[in-house]
Order: sequence, then C-alpha cells, then structure tokens
Amino acid sequence: MLSFDFDYYQPKSIEEAVQLYHALDREEKHPLYYSGGTEIITLGRLDLVYTNAVIDIKAIPECEVLGTQEGYFVTGSGLTLTAIEENNGFPLLSKAASGVADHTARNKITVGGNICGQIFYREAVLPFLLTDSKIVAAGMNGVRTEHIMSLFNKTLRLKKGELLVQLQTEKRYLNVPYRCVKKRPQWDTGYPLVTIAAIKAEEGIRVAFSGVSPFPFRSREMEKALNENGRIKERILASLQHLPKPVLDDVEGSSEYRLFVLKNTLFDILRELEEDHR
Repeated sequence: MLSFDFDYYQPKSIEEAVQLYHALDREEKHPLYYSGGTEIITLGRLDLVYTNAVIDIKAIPECEVLGTQEGYFVTGSGLTLTAIEENNGFPLLSKAASGVADHTARNKITVGGNICGQIFYREAVLPFLLTDSKIVAAGMNGVRTEHIMSLFNKTLRLKKGELLVQLQTEKRYLNVPYRCVKKRPQWDTGYPLVTIAAIKAEEGIRVAFSGVSPFPFRSREMEKALNENGRIKERILASLQHLPKPVLDDVEGSSEYRLFVLKNTLFDILRELEEDHR
C-alpha cells in the first residue's frame, strides 16, 4: 500500500503532457511522468517517492514508436522492456532489456522509466551510451534532440518538467558485434554484481558498465586503455585506473569481489570480441 493518494492523468500529446506537468507543479502537486509505474510503487512504499499527480505517457504516439525512421532505429520511451526484447530490432538493447528484473516485471518496466529511474542500475541505458544515440526530449520550449553522452552523467540530466520522448540509434550500430553479460550473486534474477555491455565499432571496442559504481557509465579513458596494444590482462589493469569511484560495496557483494568479477568478465568479453575479427 502507498501512504499517499494521487490524481491520474493521461494526455494524448507531448504538448498536453508538458503543459499539464507545469500546471500541476505550480499547484505543488509534485507531478511525475508515468509509464510502467513499477518504481513509483516500489519507492513509494519505502517513502522514497511522493506525488499527488501522475501523468501517464502511454497514450502519446511518439512515446510508443519502435522501428526504423530515416536512418535511425527509434525507441519510444513508453515501450515496455518485454516489447523491446520481443521486437529485437536492436539486438544489444534486447539483450540488455532481457536481463532486467524478471519477465513479469519487464511487462511493466519501460525503457524510459528504467533510464530515468532512481534505482541506480538502469541497465537499459548501456546500449544507447555505446552507440552514441540521441535523446529526444520535450519541454516548455519545444522538442530538442541531443546526443546522450552530453546529457547522461550518472543520471539523465533533463530540465525540470522535460519529458523523455524517444531514443534514436543510427542503423549502422544495429548489427555490430556485441556482448552483454550480467553477473548476479546467485539465481537468474535480481540485482547484478556487474553488468557489462560492449560493442566492436570501427575504431575499436567500446564498453559500458552497470552495478560497478552507484551509477551506469561509459568511460572513454577506460576504452582507450582497453584498445592499446598488449596482453588483455595488462590492458584491463590499465583501464581500471580510470574506473569511477566509489566501487559499490553492499549486500550484493563487496567492492573486492565486484572488481574480481569485473576483471574476469571483461577478460572474457574482450577475448571473444577480438577473436571474432581475427
């Protein structure tokens, strides 16, 4: 049970949603955009989220797009992870989505909700960071398109009241060699010790991480070290000098154990991607 009541709204357009958000904000109703609602329920029960109004974006057509448009693969923010997984138009994203929570939860969790959420794993963002995807966001000044690497720094840094509408990925990235590995302390579901996604791009291997630090990230400094000449183990050790701090130390696993799992998983991923191109 939630300890608060809220009003429910379902706008039919981007403009209506944004205007509604700001109107409700002026009334101090602490509005939240809503698509799957899993995090609102989970964190609301822990008194970590509070709102008097939720704005459901699932009736907005642009938030439900999934497919190719003008050279890009477009992923609407209101799509569930199950819908993305089953479509498989962006295989790396489908793989990353398939590892989030369990199947029942993925029927509700949306890609936008996962990326913008407070729970820090947010694995769905990793494929977009690796492929230099674009964010389409809408606010009172209209719709803007920005590269995700310019907006995502530990979290997606949208302006207050902005709505994440879509993510756009260049078609050339859809079929590059990739790996996405999620290591858990036990069982097949639950929060990860480490999730690593990687692709083999024209200039070399790119990597992005979740579960290592209290935020997902892609580090160009780590990638530079990993793409140097030399033995894989030596390159990995050099890359870890650029690992963001802190390394998580929690009930899922100690920081030492996380680093152990990280190094071994990264070794396997690099070996497989490099062997694919010999």
